[in-house]
Amino acid sequence: MRLPAEGPPTPLDEQHWRRYLGVYHDTRPGITERLFRLADASPYKWLARALPAPTGTVVDLACGSAPLRELLPDARWIGVDASAGELAEAARRGRRPLVRADATALPVRSASADAVCASMCLPVLTPLPLVLGEIRRVLRPGGTLAALVPAQSGLSVPGALAWIRVMYRLRALCQPWPNPGARDGLAALLRSSGFRVRSDERRVFALRLDTPQAVALLVEGLYLPRLSEARARAAKRALADWARPGRRLELPLRRVVAEPVLRPGE
Repeated sequence: MRLPAEGPPTPLDEQHWRRYLGVYHDTRPGITERLFRLADASPYKWLARALPAPTGTVVDLACGSAPLRELLPDARWIGVDASAGELAEAARRGRRPLVRADATALPVRSASADAVCASMCLPVLTPLPLVLGEIRRVLRPGGTLAALVPAQSGLSVPGALAWIRVMYRLRALCQPWPNPGARDGLAALLRSSGFRVRSDERRVFALRLDTPQAVALLVEGLYLPRLSEARARAAKRALADWARPGRRLELPLRRVVAEPVLRPGE
């Protein structure tokens, strides 16, 4: 089942969205990793399995707290993120080397990376055409882009109703992703941006919402720039009564693997 179509991409202009994103991750370092710990299986392991040569140079784009580092111990790995808070959390966990940089200006030589991992970041990084251009630039010919993104399709009817319950409590129709096309439409977007898509797969994970703490983590893990602290607290209280042993929330994700296509003159 597919959720209702997204509304306008975001009420925030690009400058305000980037500011919101920076504050969000600086104040919630490791939020995505902590949320994924509630899943019945590791989305990060699913993403890492898409890399054909884990011993090469891997650029972990918008790496956050860098959970992929431990899954690629033999790779020449480098984590890149714009958030000082996220990088500090990654460093605290011993996940290095790390570089603070914007995704539109990667401090990586052209055609030097065997792979780029983009975990849960392409729907929110702006401007996306520049980000994809940087990914193409740093990948060597035949290199791999492995991207993990939230999917909108794939929910069962009960799963969709559960998400409606969550968003109703938050008084939100949807998360205002600036790049909603980089979700279920990511494969088509990559093709139009100079990539050849090798695979496009969807998998539905299940988040355990069996405690009030897990519900609170879910609320904190959503991108809702207009959500007030009072509304967030009210939603956590209301959804805490919903949490119980065995409660699960479906989380559809999409894994797209692609490689850059050489254009004339490249």
